[in-house]
Amino acid sequence: MPTALITGCNRGIGLEFVRQYAADGWRVRATCRNPRGAKELAAIAGDVKVHGLDVADDYQVAALAKSLADEPIDLLINNAGVGGPEAEFGKTPANDWLEVLRVNTIAPMHVVEQFIGNLEAGQRKLIVNISSKMGSIADSGGGSYIYRTSKAALNMVAKSMAQDLKGKRMIVVVFHPGWVKTDMGGPHALVPPKASVAGMRAKIAALTPADSGKFFNYDGQSIPW
Repeated sequence: MPTALITGCNRGIGLEFVRQYAADGWRVRATCRNPRGAKELAAIAGDVKVHGLDVADDYQVAALAKSLADEPIDLLINNAGVGGPEAEFGKTPANDWLEVLRVNTIAPMHVVEQFIGNLEAGQRKLIVNISSKMGSIADSGGGSYIYRTSKAALNMVAKSMAQDLKGKRMIVVVFHPGWVKTDMGGPHALVPPKASVAGMRAKIAALTPADSGKFFNYDGQSIPW
């Protein structure tokens, strides 16, 4: 039975990832900042263990990695993220920007660094980073400087990891989940979480070493950097 470690699971895409993988019989190690308040997550049936984790807190990441040191992980999904303020040109608060970078860019790197031993012990060796098409430089529409740059930087982190971890036989990819109907996506979003996650899971199941370092839409189509 394979094991998935998924961050940011209290709602939205992360919660749906847990639902679907648990329903398929995976062992799921789900994290969120406040497990006591994550009632929907706690109600999911299957081999699901919930761990408290603020991914931006390096101490907490290291502590969780230590507690799971003997557990092989087949799939790591860096899903936790924040939107930050909708900052336009001339209105980019530095402190808010730095906090979004810390959560969306730096934290995923540190999570992989702490859990690399678990991934080496796993069979599938998959690292999935949930990014956004808004981080594609080729497809940039302007504005949203804080969120866009955090995801563009995450894309570069993933691209570099794909090269550096090639010798460990890791497959590292980035996904745009679509404009998903979540608290972050808002009520006018087009893609239900169930469809977004089902599409990503289909592509994740089909990944090969040749896919490492690539950027995919939730339907499996490639996205330009």
